[in-house]
Amino acid sequence: MSIRFDGTRKLFFLESKNTTYQMKINKMSVLEHVYYGARVGDTDMSYLHQYLDRGFSGNPFEQRAYRGCSLDLMAQEYSGCGVGDYRINSIMAVSENGSRSCDFRYKGHEIKPGKYSIPGLPSVRMNRDEMETLEITLADDVIGVQVKLLYSVLFDKDVITRSVIIKNIGCRQVQLEKAASASIDIPYGDFDLIQFHGRHCMERQMERVRLTHDIHVIGSKRGMSSHHHNPFSILCDHDATENNGNCYGFMLMYSGNHKTEIEKDQAGSVRVVTGISDDNFSWNLAAEDSFYTPETILSFSNRGLNGLSGNYHRAIRENVCDIKYLDMKRPVLINNWEATYFDFDTAKIISLAQQAHELGIEMLVLDDGWFGNRLDDNAGLGDWFVNEEKLPGGLKKIADEINALGMKFGLWFEPEMINENTKLYREHPEWVLRDPDREPMMSRNQMVLDMSRKDVQDYLYDCISAVLDSANIEYVKWDFNRSVANVYSNLLPAEKQGEVAHRFMLGTYALMERFTQNYPNVMIEGCAGGGGRFDAGILYYSPQIWCSDDTDPIARLKIQKGTSYGYPVSTMGSHVSASPNHQTGRETTFKTRGIVAMSGTFGYELDLNKLSEDEKEEIKEQIEEFHKYYWLIQKGTYYRLTDETQETYYNAWEFVSEEQDEALLNIVVTDVHANPEFPHVKLCGLKVKSTYNLEGTDKCFTGAALMNGGYSFGAMSGIYPCEQLHFVEKK
Repeated sequence: MSIRFDGTRKLFFLESKNTTYQMKINKMSVLEHVYYGARVGDTDMSYLHQYLDRGFSGNPFEQRAYRGCSLDLMAQEYSGCGVGDYRINSIMAVSENGSRSCDFRYKGHEIKPGKYSIPGLPSVRMNRDEMETLEITLADDVIGVQVKLLYSVLFDKDVITRSVIIKNIGCRQVQLEKAASASIDIPYGDFDLIQFHGRHCMERQMERVRLTHDIHVIGSKRGMSSHHHNPFSILCDHDATENNGNCYGFMLMYSGNHKTEIEKDQAGSVRVVTGISDDNFSWNLAAEDSFYTPETILSFSNRGLNGLSGNYHRAIRENVCDIKYLDMKRPVLINNWEATYFDFDTAKIISLAQQAHELGIEMLVLDDGWFGNRLDDNAGLGDWFVNEEKLPGGLKKIADEINALGMKFGLWFEPEMINENTKLYREHPEWVLRDPDREPMMSRNQMVLDMSRKDVQDYLYDCISAVLDSANIEYVKWDFNRSVANVYSNLLPAEKQGEVAHRFMLGTYALMERFTQNYPNVMIEGCAGGGGRFDAGILYYSPQIWCSDDTDPIARLKIQKGTSYGYPVSTMGSHVSASPNHQTGRETTFKTRGIVAMSGTFGYELDLNKLSEDEKEEIKEQIEEFHKYYWLIQKGTYYRLTDETQETYYNAWEFVSEEQDEALLNIVVTDVHANPEFPHVKLCGLKVKSTYNLEGTDKCFTGAALMNGGYSFGAMSGIYPCEQLHFVEKK
């Protein structure tokens, strides 16, 4: 089994195929974190932890004679606060008398079959895997707070999940001001921190820095996981590469305000604490009340960053996303937004669908502008009823005609948002997040609905389900086009306003859960101005997310690469758009746009009326190629083949089938050189002794040759030239 307890040594083992995670109950009943890394057998790894009397690191009262014994030096599994551990803490609980001290000691544990669940929050699914749950109970008897640490293991994927239940077991109210999902202390290592920053239209830019003796904070207080700081980070050996070195991943399965803190302390030990952001957060716990934290997905690989990514890719495809999408081929779609923006009518949309059908496109998605008085982005949000003056016959007429072509029909919504110029706002101004007596911060001339309210959730469900029931709609693009501010609920008393941001997220999850349960044939694609909510929480409800509003393929190379460190290609919404690109003005070839977009869910975002006949033929060929390679791209093992230094010249990546019998090699030159050095890459993941034919040629190579010697491209010239090569094992 993957979880066991050695009572003699008071040692917990969580074991996956390639990793060991150890915790130990020490003589003070403090739960120590002992080890996380490559498998070590049955050895008690606590021998690694040596303590020294370090000045100004105090001692617990019961160990006051032993000055080397200090909570400030111990590797703890879930750190308290205010009792002598001066590093970043996991929890802040304020007692009724104002005390802010927490000191948790071991009380008991259970090992249970199956995977735990978290009320109101998404979490990793068991699906086809066998899983167990470890539940360790800690408590501070003085303040009457109990902490249950939850763990489960995805054995074959080298993934460990963690969550926490914080319960008030006393008779007085306790106020939480911080409630992390996981804390981990790593005693040795020369680490780099990799995090994924960005902005709208340039999300998840990988940034790698050397850890120094300070505190790094990665987070968002924008009411969403954000374009700016993704809730995923990596610690890796300083010399780790894509294919070598120790790498630890920390992914918070949450779509709202988050914070990850990384501290390298005086002794060189590293602590990582991750969870809901404690900025403007508080939660009131009455006697017997419990608070459930979001889940953290941990993984370790000693096979470099590609190895770590592979662990996350498999876990997200098979255990985060609904399992029904794993083997469901998703349609190639066209979205009308960059073709028409708000300027469309029924005839224009049907004409677009007819042209798309002739090219082999399988679904049309009608974007913003079909509802209420939504003629531009200043009105209409919240009035989720069809504008039949603009679309006579409603959505049913459009859906029926599109279905008659053999195509599917999809629709755009932005449920959490509202404009002032709407029937909804005039009737329910109290439904908006807004400080009393203060004018709200506006963005895109819209405000944010208070999703913590059940009446708001019910309104949205009722009116959106009425639209879904009115026509054969098989896809929903769920957008979220501004950051949240003025986080004040008119429904809650003053002492509970610190709960609003998290209750907002719980309300959004509750609404998404209702739709996925009651409309199982409607696939949701997540979106937040592109990639502003690209996280594992949203992926629980939607198997793909629009990766970025920037559809320029050269910009997308970095966006999609950064995304790939934690999230699989099958989750990345990626389309071929117009050239010059609408966001950057850059010109690229259809071939380059197609190769980049194929490393995603694939579709089109352009005006077909403006294409030449040659370009339309290219679309047909691209769709045919995408279908040919569909399962290799969507379920194959993904490898990044170039690093930041090479990518100033070219960017290369590869897909390898599970059977290792075929590989798809992609390259885009981003800076064409005269008299060039030849682009050269080493492939990954092939069988050493097998021979592979380069499809379309008579060239053959052993797997060893392609991985050790590599493949050299000739001189590549033109406008962002590219190649896509298919290698197939000779039987």
